[in-house]
Amino acid sequence: MNKTIGLLAHVDAGKTTFAEQVLFSTKSIKNRGRVDYKNSFLDNHSIEKERGITIFSEQANFEYNGSKYYLLDTPGHIDFSPEMERALKIMDYAILIISAVEGIQAYTETLWHLLRMHKIPTFIFINKIDRVGSDLEKLMFEIRKQFTVDIIYFDESLRTEGLKEQQIEFIAERDERLLEDYLNDTYTDERCVDSLRGLIKQNKLFPAFSGSALQDIGVKEFLDNLDYLTYTDYSEINEFSGRVYKVKYDERGNRISYIKATAGVLNVKDQIKVSEEDIVEKINQIRIYNGNKFITTDKAVAGEIVGVTGLTRFNAGDVIGEVGEKSTYDMVPTLKSKVIFDKTLNEKEVLSYFRILEDEDPSLNIVWDESLKEIQIHVMGTIQLEVLKKVVEERFKIAIEFGPCEILYKETIQEITVGYGHFEPLKHYAEVHIKLEPGDRNQGIKFENLCHADDLTVGHQNLIKTHVFEKDHKGILVGAPITDIKISLLTGRAHNKHTSGGDFREATLRALRQGLEKANSRILEPYYRFRIEVQLEQLGRVISDMEKLSSQCEPPVIEGDKVIIFGRGPVSKLMNYGMEFINISSGRGRINFIFDGYDLCHNEEEVIAKIKYDKKADIEYTSSSVFCSKGQSFIVDGSKAESYMHCLH
Repeated sequence: MNKTIGLLAHVDAGKTTFAEQVLFSTKSIKNRGRVDYKNSFLDNHSIEKERGITIFSEQANFEYNGSKYYLLDTPGHIDFSPEMERALKIMDYAILIISAVEGIQAYTETLWHLLRMHKIPTFIFINKIDRVGSDLEKLMFEIRKQFTVDIIYFDESLRTEGLKEQQIEFIAERDERLLEDYLNDTYTDERCVDSLRGLIKQNKLFPAFSGSALQDIGVKEFLDNLDYLTYTDYSEINEFSGRVYKVKYDERGNRISYIKATAGVLNVKDQIKVSEEDIVEKINQIRIYNGNKFITTDKAVAGEIVGVTGLTRFNAGDVIGEVGEKSTYDMVPTLKSKVIFDKTLNEKEVLSYFRILEDEDPSLNIVWDESLKEIQIHVMGTIQLEVLKKVVEERFKIAIEFGPCEILYKETIQEITVGYGHFEPLKHYAEVHIKLEPGDRNQGIKFENLCHADDLTVGHQNLIKTHVFEKDHKGILVGAPITDIKISLLTGRAHNKHTSGGDFREATLRALRQGLEKANSRILEPYYRFRIEVQLEQLGRVISDMEKLSSQCEPPVIEGDKVIIFGRGPVSKLMNYGMEFINISSGRGRINFIFDGYDLCHNEEEVIAKIKYDKKADIEYTSSSVFCSKGQSFIVDGSKAESYMHCLH
């Protein structure tokens, strides 16, 4: 049985130490490494050793009781949460590690939220119970209060000791058929364990354990219970399908696509069809990774995780075969920064290096601004920038700096409009009509095809859709990416002789821009949802601070001498509040921010004035259309283009 198990935790909860102990206990490694000794098996990158934190998701393999396990160690710092979330998509089960000393921290809540959103069955391991200040009973109370009451605690191996009476009762309360057997005293221990396995798989029950990874307390019992209570049912009979969850380049420049096989068998030399394209790519090599080392194999079967060479068009989140839709992610950057490099360097070469990094981490969303001759990147925070600087220096041997982090704004529209685009220089021809409608918040760009095949061939219709999604398109207020818009293709026209490659791209982009210029555009900014816990006497100060920071608070929840405040506010206002909050609460309060999507900008006019975007000067984005008359091309301004459109006459 193949099982993929993910390790998740807030930084310093002991996740990597836990991984070392599991691998050592299963004889996958000969010696236990330590983060503080800079020799842990999975934190093998020099930057990880230097900083003592996990930055890149890495895979280790071990066998236990006849099952093969793929252990994924994920980053524990929020700046690297996109890397963590990409790994979530292929996990069969997750282990959430919580420190018994520090308890539930900000990122722990974020992880729990993501695990529930992605419906990943979760085991909890409470670590560091040997440390001074640990309080298991208090932490279990907090977990039940902040996460779920469906927590069942075990302190010994179920395989050898069996379930206790109160545990059986707890399970039966969540299984109607078992409850009937329990009340009639006709249940069996085997039936109870089967029910427990099913409830865990269905995310209806969450087992919790405790121990010390560093002192090897409770880890072997946990491992035995994990093996006993988990199962997968991958089939090798069906046609191959899989999900790409990561892309990396090895030291020789080979592009490695990491794939979780979900059905069937993948063989070397197999050909993989690129979705919606008439292109196939061939699998040249299949690698089974263990840490930073690998062995090659001739095939991969369902349930395994492999790295393959030969694929160039599949990116993180893409699917192969019948495995579902492409992955979407919730941990997205809210900041941007520009790359600063020596002007003696070739700018296109520097850009090519960042394209490689973007291939490995799509959330970077590299943008080349031709007018400014500037590379811009999207990031989660300043720690990520420090790491990127080191990565570029080590891999590409160049020194770079980054400009200050700025808020990553977006733009949308608030009314329905139709955009028209026409591109007809001599011996070229394409016309596109699209309808733009306000979409649901945080749903991105949606596309609907309302065009009849009598007006435009299916091939040209698909081409227009491709151009809609080929990149982020700029809005007209501050040049920010547009989002939350439904774009419908109404009609279009081609010419049998003159329409050629690129014509529909030009017409589509002009139609989109022309429509945006007619609509009522608005700026969106990222928001945080927050949870603040302070002493009751500090309630007034915190509420006052939130009002000043353009944030809204829900009615406070008072618990004894403490108060919990939930609310929502702009990232631009809240992002630097953490240090001030520590001073206000004398270090005894707790504050947690979770990204809560985009919403209308609280200071739109101020942002427009600050950025000073000139939509007319952005030559890459024009609403003007190009027409041809008597062998001569002429340009019509977007405001007048509609009356010239061929499809309307």
